[in-house]
Amino acid sequence: MAILLRLGHCNRRTGCKMELPGLAFAVWMFICFYASVDGYPSGKIREACTSMIPCHGSSPQLSPEHAITVNGTEFKPGDNIEVHLSGPDFEGFFIQARDAEHLDSPAVGSFMLVDRRLSQLLTCGRTKNSAVSHTSKAKKKYIKVYWIAPGDAPKHVQFLATVVKKYKTFWVKIPGPIVSQPNAPSPTTPLHATSEAISTSHPVSYLSKPFNASGCGSMKFCIRNPSNCDPESASCFFLSFQQEKSSVFIEMSGPSEGYLAFALSHDQWMGGDDAYLCVNEDHHVHVSTAHLKGRNPVLDSENALEDVSWRLVDGVLQCSFRRSIRLPAYKWRFNLDGSYYIFLADGEANEGGLIYKHHRQPLITNGIYNVTGLPQDIGGSRSPRLMKAHGALMFVAWITTVSIGVIVARFFKPVWSHSFLFGKEMWFQVHRMLMLTTVMLTSISFVLPFIYRGGWSQQAGFHPYLGCTVMALTIFQPLMAGFRPSRHAPRRQLFNWFHWSTGTTARILAVVTMFLGMDLPALDLPDPWDTYTMIGFVAWHVGIDVLLEIHSYCLVRKVEVIEDDRVQILQSLTSAEAEGRLFKQIVLTIYVCGNIVFLTAFLAAINQI
Repeated sequence: MAILLRLGHCNRRTGCKMELPGLAFAVWMFICFYASVDGYPSGKIREACTSMIPCHGSSPQLSPEHAITVNGTEFKPGDNIEVHLSGPDFEGFFIQARDAEHLDSPAVGSFMLVDRRLSQLLTCGRTKNSAVSHTSKAKKKYIKVYWIAPGDAPKHVQFLATVVKKYKTFWVKIPGPIVSQPNAPSPTTPLHATSEAISTSHPVSYLSKPFNASGCGSMKFCIRNPSNCDPESASCFFLSFQQEKSSVFIEMSGPSEGYLAFALSHDQWMGGDDAYLCVNEDHHVHVSTAHLKGRNPVLDSENALEDVSWRLVDGVLQCSFRRSIRLPAYKWRFNLDGSYYIFLADGEANEGGLIYKHHRQPLITNGIYNVTGLPQDIGGSRSPRLMKAHGALMFVAWITTVSIGVIVARFFKPVWSHSFLFGKEMWFQVHRMLMLTTVMLTSISFVLPFIYRGGWSQQAGFHPYLGCTVMALTIFQPLMAGFRPSRHAPRRQLFNWFHWSTGTTARILAVVTMFLGMDLPALDLPDPWDTYTMIGFVAWHVGIDVLLEIHSYCLVRKVEVIEDDRVQILQSLTSAEAEGRLFKQIVLTIYVCGNIVFLTAFLAAINQI
């Protein structure tokens, strides 16, 4: 489930935003383009047909600023009633007509539009065009529609409207006029207040001091990142669960000025999960519940949380709340006495409380846990194990084995030409062994992301395309080597050029692919450390290559070219190569040690995420 929060705005505004490194950093950064979670800027809000409550994660206002008016007080079946909604600027609205004596009943009658740019028809229940809503979040002051009375209309009909001024400011079921059929008896008392969701709001208090880790592993279940960090630290992500009779008290904190969120999931993928968010809106923290539809967290209109408190100091956001272990009346809340994967994420939020996708992979527990069971003090990983293995194997292959194999083939033919291993020249056997190891490691690493994703990833930018190209060249290279001509064959020179160009292209593309992959969300190495370290490795390899080229050139210049004495020329070459043998072996040793240092640094970074 990678929560939580798709790439982008959590308000159904656009698509999803995600962010990648370098060339792919730019691609990755916008992979998930600003997504929406629970606002309805398009006005297609059929989910709210019954409650008329927008899923904005906050309670409705009490005193309406907008009014509904009509052009008459009586109607007969088939009549058209002119309905007006007006007031200060508002972004969204939702209008229905209902039986005035049974306001919880389905919508009555149908509507006809006046301006299709501002309003649209919706079907609630079995009645076509029985509601009207906005078409966009553009500000508006006035809406006019016509209501068509049905043949089976009740005696009294009341118009209701929900109005959204901005995301967190809205009114639910604003009562409008009652229209009646001729000679109908007086209706019962109409609805005068928007009380539908008010009962779901609980008192909120301010935390006087930060959380602490006392009791972790003994009295409460804790998740900390980095492991064993202090929640009072500005770099510690902390989540704790403490059972108290039939409820669980939950604390969450971390360095974030936008939002913190955690989710309970049956697997390691987004979708159908139980989520909890603490969102900083204008320096006040709103705590709400949500459920995930695919990659979209949908904030719930009903809040099952109690004893809500929060604190926002020096960039550290903290919130705490209590919820019952079992909540059978709430469809999307999981029972806390079950076992789940736990996700912990952070990200940005704008001044209106709209949340953006986390910039990095959320922290995910390595297994499923029961937070009401045996207290534990655990950590987690921001990268799945398969993706860690993918990155590690690629680094081993393209930082060590292939690089050393190329150096050996390029500069050690004269040095090891008279040494044999298993019946072949030593340089060739070492080169072949390293290259076949590269093929094996790359092939294993190549399939791991497909196993993890269950198919092709649409959110990894150019990385998978370049990776497939590298894999194809990696397979093609040994196949081509299997058909190489003999040393003195006419086509040997052509083979040498093809062999060199294919290998060089594969190495260059592999380095580019690793650059693009290091900041992908599934393997987000520390930035900018990862970029600088990879640049350092490239500079190290090029530097050693240039040094050995210069050395080889100097050796050739030392040879005394004696006219017509080819034997002495060969002897001089042999002597010159012998003089350079020790130097090359020292450089190779230093190069291998340097590569191991770079590899160790990358593997250590992978292990830490």
